[in-house]
Amino acid sequence: MPEGIIMKALSGFYYVRCGAALISCRARGKFRKDGVSPMVGDKVVIEREGDSGFVTEILPRKNFFIRPMVANVDYLVILTANVNPVTDPFLADRVAVIAEHVGCGVIICVNKCDLDRGDALFAAFSTNTGYPVLRTSAVTGEGTAELSTLIRGKTVAFTGNSGVGKSSLLNCLEPALGLPVGEVSQHLGRGRHTTRHIELFQVGDTLIADTPGFSSFDLSQMQRIRKEQLQDCFPEFRPYLGRCRFDDCTHLREPGCAVLAALADGAIAPTRHESYRKLYALCASQQDWELKDQ
Repeated sequence: MPEGIIMKALSGFYYVRCGAALISCRARGKFRKDGVSPMVGDKVVIEREGDSGFVTEILPRKNFFIRPMVANVDYLVILTANVNPVTDPFLADRVAVIAEHVGCGVIICVNKCDLDRGDALFAAFSTNTGYPVLRTSAVTGEGTAELSTLIRGKTVAFTGNSGVGKSSLLNCLEPALGLPVGEVSQHLGRGRHTTRHIELFQVGDTLIADTPGFSSFDLSQMQRIRKEQLQDCFPEFRPYLGRCRFDDCTHLREPGCAVLAALADGAIAPTRHESYRKLYALCASQQDWELKDQ
């Protein structure tokens, strides 16, 4: 049976690219019984029935995200902005932590830099995280050539808060996409969801997923992490792990904490540690059943 990749999922149909063909498929009932859902980006085996077919097997995944619901991602490109609307650093950090947890690379774009350079966001993500951090603009084209180079030949997902300019930036990278772009509400300070579903687009030898924007209300839908694992999801913490006075240090208030010393020395951005503190409280409040299959 042929193998392919799910390019789009919409209304119970999975559009699978097999060679040059895009085949509309349903998922076999066994997936529902097993509590598994095919995702955009999944490599699958299908059974053809004329011009359509059925997804019969999901091949092993490299990684997957619950929100955005996409699999086998090399880089998560997180768009932020300091204007129209302003990104809450905690939301961006939450998504970056999940990417680290599932073994996915992270690229940070401080978007709409033609309107505001976003110096604080740029500095926070540039402070010893190891992440590529770019200032980008769909209006001027700033940063787009560098971004294209970073993602070339990869499977990437663009994500960020609603209205941050994901679709506009994608149209700048590949004008032929012609993705719909919405305006940001001046009253609410947030964008309208112009992207309603997840779809992979072929841009040269790169596969790019545009995803619906998120807000603070979406946190409960994102993957959960055990509190003991959280420290490993902040790359700037790693040089100091194992150097604290106490082996079970939470890096919140303990004396002799190497992470807190690095924070005081400016080696860790304050907003990043504040996000860690909030996330630790969130992780500590979880029940074991909530972590099942995460």
